[in-house]
Amino acid sequence: MSKLVKSIKEAIQLAGLKDGMTISFHHHLRNGDMVAVMVLDAICEMGIKDLNVNISSVFDTHAPFIEYIRDGVVTGIETDYMGGVVGRAVSEGIMDKPVTFRTHGGRPSDIIRGASPIDVAFIAAPTADCMGNCTGKIGKSACGSLGYAFADAMYATKSVVITDNLVDYPLVDYSIAENYIDYVVVVDKIGEPSGIVSGTTKITKDPVGLVIADYAARAIEASGLLKDGFSFQTGAGGASLAAAKYLKDIMIRKGVKGSYGLGGITSYMVDMLQSGCFKALYDVQCFDLGAVESIRTNPYHMEVTAAHYASPTAKSSAVDSLDVVILGATEIDTDFNVNVHTDSNGYIMGGSGGHSDTAAGANMSMIVAPLSRARLPIVVDKVLCKSTPGHTVDVLVTQRGIAVNPLRPELAERFRDANLPVWDIHELKEMAEKLNGTPRKPHHTDKVVANVLYRDATLLDQIYAVK
Repeated sequence: MSKLVKSIKEAIQLAGLKDGMTISFHHHLRNGDMVAVMVLDAICEMGIKDLNVNISSVFDTHAPFIEYIRDGVVTGIETDYMGGVVGRAVSEGIMDKPVTFRTHGGRPSDIIRGASPIDVAFIAAPTADCMGNCTGKIGKSACGSLGYAFADAMYATKSVVITDNLVDYPLVDYSIAENYIDYVVVVDKIGEPSGIVSGTTKITKDPVGLVIADYAARAIEASGLLKDGFSFQTGAGGASLAAAKYLKDIMIRKGVKGSYGLGGITSYMVDMLQSGCFKALYDVQCFDLGAVESIRTNPYHMEVTAAHYASPTAKSSAVDSLDVVILGATEIDTDFNVNVHTDSNGYIMGGSGGHSDTAAGANMSMIVAPLSRARLPIVVDKVLCKSTPGHTVDVLVTQRGIAVNPLRPELAERFRDANLPVWDIHELKEMAEKLNGTPRKPHHTDKVVANVLYRDATLLDQIYAVK
């Protein structure tokens, strides 16, 4: 028996895809992904229209989505993140139906509980066998973890694996199992390696970023949370990576043995694992080649599904036991609400991803950001889009000092005891405005271009078309 079919078009026909249905993709191939466009090109040629696309993240490589929208092939998008190319078109009102933004935990939760049904899932797989067992750990398009693809494969009505590396059955050390897969298609290339993962994700050399990272690491040390069993997540931004490097030095110096590192994993987190800072890594997405190599070879570097990572309706998820998370922001307001969906002009250029999931679960959620960017203050009276609610955000770290949410007075006291510069968030806002002035508010129409759902599927905010 074999599930191999000759082409993507044949798989689409066999899966019974019709006008008005929902298809899905994962984003582990990141800006190197070729599968989503490949599939939609085939769909265009077959004359199928009015599709809803549920894709865990939209990158700039998905720019052809703009033409699919104009042609009526794609009429709906559900995602956790949207890059600036497609985001700008959406912000300018190209779609009649608003985009639905979820979180990385909310997406699998809604898929699993039937609130976001998928008719046909297309799973880009760097390696697969003829029955659909597949993995991202090996192959010429290796991307590491396939954590975001599990819910799609398991709960879609039909699931299609698309691979550029077919191996003999059975594939050893598979991620997604054959019993969830209906069809397998072999193509020449599923992704561009240079866009799938970076060779190195680099620590910032910017003096401002290094000051922020130093304050962040010292704040974690002072928080009372840095002790044996400590768990931690950080992003792939330069300042966040520098904070992880400084934190590693503190952990080694103090002999702290953490339990796990979490999230999208970089080489710096791998280095912390290898240095004994953590017992294990839980990896929902690999960000660089060092992480891909580690998940392939180190049994303590473990692949987890997006539901295991952050679903609020799972019996438990890894974010529920998280001690500290370091996050970014495009804006934060004086109530500690954070925007990571839009830029300062209101154009979509991001999304929550795991931002609000980890902020909700962590014992201390920390935003690291410069006091201003492009001469625009980071702290505002009210964010343009509420991506993460302020009651789940504990600390803002800037190069001028640290603001602590009034809901966490004990943290402010500990930071002061550690001789860290602690300011009221209104004071940080005033500092930035004295240097840069007060920014003008962008103009929007009354057309809703995106609905931002919180991790529990409630409506958190709406994004309006840019005027």
